[in-house]
Amino acid sequence: MTIYDYEVTKENGETYSMDEYRGHPLVIVNTATKCGFAPQFKQLEEMYEKYKDQGLIVLGFPSNQFHQELEDGKAAAQACRMTYGVSFPMHELHDVNGDDALPLFNYLKDAAPGALGNAVKWNFTKFLVDRDGNVVKRFAPKTKPEKMTEDVEKVL
Repeated sequence: MTIYDYEVTKENGETYSMDEYRGHPLVIVNTATKCGFAPQFKQLEEMYEKYKDQGLIVLGFPSNQFHQELEDGKAAAQACRMTYGVSFPMHELHDVNGDDALPLFNYLKDAAPGALGNAVKWNFTKFLVDRDGNVVKRFAPKTKPEKMTEDVEKVL
């Protein structure tokens, strides 16, 4: 399987294939609007704006697995847009660990394990995917998007 074999659901309930992003480098991040790392939304948006003309797409996947998110993906996306000016695609609320984890995140975790194993340890774990759908690198929640610039530019 590749990243392009997975389906995901936008915050409006529309399901689509990740194949839609074939040929684009991606930053995939699990998000939470009430997390202490939420200011990263602004930095992720700045990264998206800076590199979207070169093909980069940032994808936000809200999760309440760490009890820091609103009740659903639509509310989370609205909060991101109003508070941080987010314009990149946001998705429905999903688990990122355990039996109910979004299959895409199981794939990402297996392709780029963390320092202490595969589990997503906290909100704002970020995965960088190249234009061919290969998971290039996993970034810890505390890694600010601006510290990802060199790796992002390599996949552009």
